[in-house]
Amino acid sequence: MFKSLLPRLREKSVAARRPASMADLMEDFWREPFGALPALFKDMQYPAVDVSEADGVVTVKAELPGLEPGDVELSVENDALVLRGEKKFADEEKKDDYHRIERSYGAFSRVIPLPGKVREAEAKARFDKGVLVVTLPRDASEAGKKITIES
Repeated sequence: MFKSLLPRLREKSVAARRPASMADLMEDFWREPFGALPALFKDMQYPAVDVSEADGVVTVKAELPGLEPGDVELSVENDALVLRGEKKFADEEKKDDYHRIERSYGAFSRVIPLPGKVREAEAKARFDKGVLVVTLPRDASEAGKKITIES
């Protein structure tokens, strides 16, 4: 009696866990995108940035699609670049009947530590195809000093 019941119970429990379609599986993912991989995504912040340095110039690139220069505020505070802004939901888009909205909107703020002192007065910023590019020349007085070793 129990031998015939066990396969049917297994079948029901597997069917209960199995999503009905790929769309259902993706819906679960979008509801809690980082639930399955918390260790990998716990430090993700918006906007995504790249920080590099070459020839005494620190370059910060931030992905900010859909924003204009007036939507973003930049400052240098305590050896860090501070990005603040807001991505607004356009009024004309409110007329549409959306089935799903996955793009994020609202205010954001991000503090990006810089690899040393920079000359803030010579900093430059520009937008290039949705990427904010900020160049900050390093402060020459902060360059490493050579230490001689006495014997």
